[in-house]
Amino acid sequence: MSRFKLTIEYDGTRYSGWQMQKGGRTIQGEILDACRELFKNEEIDIFGAGRTDGGVHALGQVAHLDVETDLVPLKIKYGINDRLPPDICVINVEEAHPKFHARHDANARSYIYQISRRRTAFGKKYVWWIKDQLDINLMNEAAKNFPGLKDYRYFTDEDGEQSSTKVEILHAKVNDFGDLLVFHVVGSHFLWKQVRRMTGVLVEAGRGNLSPADVSTFFRLKTDIPAKLTAPPSGLFLEKVYYKKEEISYETKPVFSI
Repeated sequence: MSRFKLTIEYDGTRYSGWQMQKGGRTIQGEILDACRELFKNEEIDIFGAGRTDGGVHALGQVAHLDVETDLVPLKIKYGINDRLPPDICVINVEEAHPKFHARHDANARSYIYQISRRRTAFGKKYVWWIKDQLDINLMNEAAKNFPGLKDYRYFTDEDGEQSSTKVEILHAKVNDFGDLLVFHVVGSHFLWKQVRRMTGVLVEAGRGNLSPADVSTFFRLKTDIPAKLTAPPSGLFLEKVYYKKEEISYETKPVFSI
């Protein structure tokens, strides 16, 4: 049995998230079906670096694939892509150490969330359009509450797979690209719905309805405000998964311009 590291991009609009589930079409399920067709083998395992919610996209999801094959990585890449729908693409395949684990070996992940300041005909699936004026300075003042090791229990829902709600955020900043605001966040890992709720909180701060002091209380006092402000999945992208010896980048850019 050989192990391969796959880097994958996808438009999550039509899918119920990364992780396989009953009654839902998923990214993991589509890739597994493509692999079974390619390798003519039912004994295939695929593990992702992390789950993404339904409707969320990825620029650089990572997974490891276990399969018995003589195919070289380039042939595997082409073979899987030939069998995938056009909104999922394996952009790289490389041989991995037998003990490499896409999830457990990752030491950081980065996400971007795209907020549109105007209605767009082309990017509706990839942005959250906010009609109100947003003050980016207020948003970044609020974002200063995020970095550090903190308890994000009120930024997530109960999930049996989450052993702890403490997350270390390394970087959180809203970047101005004209008609697009891009929230860039880097952390050790992320909880279910966490980035979408962080985004919703920042948007409300940008509207002037939450102060940075209000946001600081969300880590100390019981609250349902982040849950009520959950941003839609359309603007969220898993940007990159980092492994040891990889330098973390705190620079980012929009997925596209409008």
